[in-house]
Amino acid sequence: MKISARNVFSGTVSALKEGAVNAEVDIALSGGDKLAAVVTMESAKSLGLVAGKPVVAVIKAPWVLLMTDGSGYRLSARNILTGTVKTIEAGAVNAEVTLTLAGGTEITSVVTKEAVAELGLKPGGSASAVIKASNVILGVPA
Repeated sequence: MKISARNVFSGTVSALKEGAVNAEVDIALSGGDKLAAVVTMESAKSLGLVAGKPVVAVIKAPWVLLMTDGSGYRLSARNILTGTVKTIEAGAVNAEVTLTLAGGTEITSVVTKEAVAELGLKPGGSASAVIKASNVILGVPA
């Protein structure tokens, strides 16, 4: 599969909670990192999602928010993945920031250069990727 999204992760469905309209899908990534996705029940059925099924999770880099200090706040986003800043590639307006998570998974975010400065992001520093479960697109082998 060739795709323009920067973040494409292979994993396994670890749990599936079915609702009337949507399904909540927990995904175990290699190295122990985890993602949560929310898809329609129609999508869950057409993809044949069940615990143990291999899946691919796709997340566009602009959908990945970054946070350096969440103390005192609880967020509604299901995915808050803490890691270490690996690289920062600055452009004229935006910067591409790559984090390495505890399990070794790398996740890339595109944020403004101003946000990089305000958050004090530097290689080797700590940061968290914040991703809404509804921004995780799932696929399965055809």
